[in-house]
Amino acid sequence: MPEEQKVTRKLRAILSADVKGYSLLMVDDEAYTIGKLEEYRTLMSNLIGANSGRVVDAVGDNLLAEFSSAVDAVQCAVEIQRALKQKNAGIPEDKRLNFRIGINIGDVVQDGDRIYGSGVNVAARIEGLADPGGICISRNTYDQIKDKLNLGYEYLGDHEVKNIKEPVRVYKVLMDSEDAGKLIGAESRRFRKKWVLPVVIMAAIMATSFVWYFYQRTVSPDIEPASIEKMAHQLPEKPSIAVLPFDNMSGDSEQEFFSDGITEEIITTLSKSDKLFVIARNSTFVYKGKPVSIKQVAEELGVRYVLEGSVRKSENRVRITAQLIDATAGHHLWADRYERDLKDIFAVQDEITIKVVTALQIKLTEGEQARVFARQYKNLDILLKFLEARSLWEKGSEESFIRFEQVAQEIIDTAPESAIGYRLKAWAYWRLAMIGKSPRESIGEAINLAKKALDIDDSDSMTHALLGSVYLVMRKYEEAIAAGERSVALDPNGAMAHGLLGMTLSYAGRPDEAIIQLNRSIRLNPFSPYWPFLRLGQCYLQKGRYEEALTAYKKALLLAPDATVNHLHLATNYVLLDRPEEARAAAQKVLELNPGFSVKRTLKSSPFKNQADIKLFTDALLKAGLPE
Repeated sequence: MPEEQKVTRKLRAILSADVKGYSLLMVDDEAYTIGKLEEYRTLMSNLIGANSGRVVDAVGDNLLAEFSSAVDAVQCAVEIQRALKQKNAGIPEDKRLNFRIGINIGDVVQDGDRIYGSGVNVAARIEGLADPGGICISRNTYDQIKDKLNLGYEYLGDHEVKNIKEPVRVYKVLMDSEDAGKLIGAESRRFRKKWVLPVVIMAAIMATSFVWYFYQRTVSPDIEPASIEKMAHQLPEKPSIAVLPFDNMSGDSEQEFFSDGITEEIITTLSKSDKLFVIARNSTFVYKGKPVSIKQVAEELGVRYVLEGSVRKSENRVRITAQLIDATAGHHLWADRYERDLKDIFAVQDEITIKVVTALQIKLTEGEQARVFARQYKNLDILLKFLEARSLWEKGSEESFIRFEQVAQEIIDTAPESAIGYRLKAWAYWRLAMIGKSPRESIGEAINLAKKALDIDDSDSMTHALLGSVYLVMRKYEEAIAAGERSVALDPNGAMAHGLLGMTLSYAGRPDEAIIQLNRSIRLNPFSPYWPFLRLGQCYLQKGRYEEALTAYKKALLLAPDATVNHLHLATNYVLLDRPEEARAAAQKVLELNPGFSVKRTLKSSPFKNQADIKLFTDALLKAGLPE
């Protein structure tokens, strides 16, 4: 019988660090960002070793280290930030790698060279509260070092952080020499006298009547306001909002699709109002499970408002919490908790959405309300199956796609009067056609199912988008554009709807209009997938703007380096830029990914309307060395 493994526990000071806006830096210039990250990480590792610490892990832009002394950990963090500040001084602001650091003292579990436990989790959460180039520490860390280092501190209050039961008291480290010895914002102990208590109680009673008035006008101390000047994108004129993935608090990973589905439903409902600017689900879900601050989310996505919450599902009960935050002001507009029977989930979703709309002072007409809150699902079972189908599609495996089609059929069998099952099965057939499995028959089935879904519910944006994509493959350009425009009208905040319409317009020989739609898609989904950038590059090629095309294609390649189509378009682009060596290298990559590639066969399936566009790609690809 194997010897029982013992768990090794120890008390450690944990340092957690990451780069603010790392994903956007990678999209902008991958090679530069990776090189600079390695340089900075080497510097940080050397300083950690010099301060008696040990690097535990370094994945992506994250770095985790442990120290036996809190003093060593904080001293090391200060040295790191000062050294990186000097490194960044000569670099343009949009190229700088600004690390945030969080430090906590806690009990950890040792597993070989790795460490785990709530002590590590708290450090990671605190890191997310730090400014770029700054340091935040927990209360127990502060107690250990407050009189031992020549630094100042600012009390930031108690913070509710993800996956940690109790609030965490946080302090900001002030590193400037003039701040040494300062303590800003904390309660002074000399006032803690018994005789003060009655005065405090009386003051609290007197203040109660003013709380609501000042609440709406005072910045909450636990939310750092986002800077409009530092936003990656200009704020829209409309109220702009990002809905973060609601946390799954059920303790069951199988319920992830349920909490994700609640989030998606709220996004979908809000998106149907043309009075709001709503960030796409794909971009907000980038933050799923990550310790990010509201400030970071708002600045990276370019929004004023952020909605976040949590979902706990247990048997036939569900508890949902939600809070809407004005990120630029740094305070809550409202927060609420709902505990209901599972059958009331639709009412809760609508109530949350109505509160968001009301808080943002959006006045909907009765007709808009009917459209916004139109219910696609006839009962809870269909909603749960739909959420399962969404989860299966995102997995992307052959097995999951097989099950996806089965779930679509189950919805049709259970509720033949509902449009959702027919729409899902139409997408399944569309995918089969795109990968070359009985394309004629698959396209026919997709059209029949999409039309059946629209007969039941003509207001579904994605069914119109699907129909437009099918018409495009069939070279029915006017029908494709009309379906795409209908999709956008129904979902003015739909990133995919705008992107698919842009793709259709490009193939139809209308690149100027396509560029507008594709840029709209990318703005609505700042963490966009690769294909809108690919089609944007295609538009620029059609217009002869080859340098702009190259920029778009490089972004697409960064997001999907193994997509054959990205290397195909790059080969075309390099030929047109008269850069033959790079064109041949891109062509070689196409053949590595698809040894049976043929220029003629590929362009035959590309639905360009104008022969000039086909000739442009054909001539360039043959010149790059690809087989006819």
